[in-house]
Amino acid sequence: MLTAISPIDGRYQSKTTELKQFFSEQALIKYRVKVEIEYLIMISKLGLKNLAEFSSEATTTLRNIIHTFSEEDGQKIKSLEATTNHDVKAVEYFLKESLADIGLSSITEFVHFGLTSQDINNTALPLMIKDSLDQVILPKLSQILGQLVQFSKDYEGQAMLAKTHGQPASPTTLGKEFLVYVERLSRQVDMLSAYKLRAKFGGATGNFNAHKVSYPDLDWRKIADSFISDFGLERMGYTTQIAHYDEFAVVFDNLSRINTILIDLCQDIWSYISMDYFKQKTIKGEIGSSTMPHKVNPIDFENAEGNFKLANALYRFLSEKLPVSRLQRDLTDSTVGRNIGVPLAHSLIAFKSLEKGFSKLILNESALKKDLDQNWAVVAEAIQTILRREQYPNPYEALKELTRGKTRIEKEDIHRFINDLDLDEVIKKELLAITPFNYIGYF
Repeated sequence: MLTAISPIDGRYQSKTTELKQFFSEQALIKYRVKVEIEYLIMISKLGLKNLAEFSSEATTTLRNIIHTFSEEDGQKIKSLEATTNHDVKAVEYFLKESLADIGLSSITEFVHFGLTSQDINNTALPLMIKDSLDQVILPKLSQILGQLVQFSKDYEGQAMLAKTHGQPASPTTLGKEFLVYVERLSRQVDMLSAYKLRAKFGGATGNFNAHKVSYPDLDWRKIADSFISDFGLERMGYTTQIAHYDEFAVVFDNLSRINTILIDLCQDIWSYISMDYFKQKTIKGEIGSSTMPHKVNPIDFENAEGNFKLANALYRFLSEKLPVSRLQRDLTDSTVGRNIGVPLAHSLIAFKSLEKGFSKLILNESALKKDLDQNWAVVAEAIQTILRREQYPNPYEALKELTRGKTRIEKEDIHRFINDLDLDEVIKKELLAITPFNYIGYF
């Protein structure tokens, strides 16, 4: 859409379409309807005065309101909201009208019985986040992890010059460097997968006042625990009128850590491309520069990095803001909470850009070999360590004198140094066998 203010619904709308079912205004309304209807079905089973349990047919009819919920239904609720100036009350009125339409007008006052709007919102929102993680975010992260694992296998044993502080360092392997990200990312993804979101459900100020005064013989806390558990959530035991949102902060901080790891990955791959370790597949018709025809830029990794950073700024804001509310509630969480889908959308854009970048990578093995061959000084660590083992006097200092700050150390310089050592020939042979290509440790 050329007129969209946000690129999420404009330039990038095709990349974020999966999230509309969770974070659009239509989605929020539908989730509210779902919570209200499931609550009504649940309390009908409690033997409440003036509310008989619904038949299986009536229950199916009620749930069909959820399953068939349309954009037209959403518009009806928005029209009601224009009058009520209250979004959840508009849902309540819509459901009362719907009950009347299906012959259940006698029990309409049990819609939203004993509840406050935040019982609905603070159940709908964690459910929206949970479903988006389960159905979109975690599967996408699983795909990214799978590709990183594949890279680690493809490049297992592929010697590569390490760079610490940007300077040549003891060789590593490209496969192992991808395993670093596999380990980091998988740990955070496991934490995100295992974490259970919580919901607030306890009436106007969290004490079940209206529930208890109406039906004092029931344990509404246990009833609410069971109700929330059926959504795959946990109920907060002690709240004000609203959720304290600490669990949201845990999830957002977890997602931010995932993004930070992937920012690190984007920057590393960007550097490998700039070092010519990777070439990129060209796509017919694409242009890298408006003036330089030769350019093939690492734009996918740059796009991913930018979106990850934008998402993280929003995650951190949400983590800091949402858990803070004046006394038993203020309304700041309402407007802020409507933006929860925004950082998730930017994360999703970044995930897809990262995957696109992965698909273009072509290993340039000759560049890795050339870099290793031009940096024989990196075997100095190996030599001086073996000399220490052999109790050779001042080996570190001797290698430092040979290598530190020199413009270039060739293979011949290293071998000349070894051959001039006062050592047993067997040890010399061991030292001469060390090269930048095989000095790679376990990986």
